[in-house]
Amino acid sequence: MAIDMDRKDGYKLQDAGVFGEVQIADEVVAIISGLAALEVEGVAKMSGNVPNELVSKLGMKNLSKGVKVEVSPESVMIDLALEMKYGYSIPKVSEQVQERVKSAIESMTGLNVERVNVRIVGVAVDKPQKPQKSQRTVHVVKK
Repeated sequence: MAIDMDRKDGYKLQDAGVFGEVQIADEVVAIISGLAALEVEGVAKMSGNVPNELVSKLGMKNLSKGVKVEVSPESVMIDLALEMKYGYSIPKVSEQVQERVKSAIESMTGLNVERVNVRIVGVAVDKPQKPQKSQRTVHVVKK
């Protein structure tokens, strides 16, 4: 399978004997990477840059938030920025993220993943829950 890099925002997969071409945008690789990373236990969320944060606050879902993808004719390099959940081992979770993302990209696109860089940008701590007011039921009895 050859990769033809004729566009800056994606690439074309070509295979002999196929009736057409398959083009995959870089955004698709980024979305696959982000979703695969979020599947790993211990990852709280992806963390993006300011424009990505603004997009999400405006109500638009950005599934590639916190992901940077570089596609070359030989390989793919991915940079992930994520928040960890408190109490999980950063080295173990990071290794699982790298393996999950590499596997997802290679199986879904056929591309060779050269590198998956993981950058931990924060730790998510669960907020303590406020004590709920007890609800009293008052029964009215008529005489």
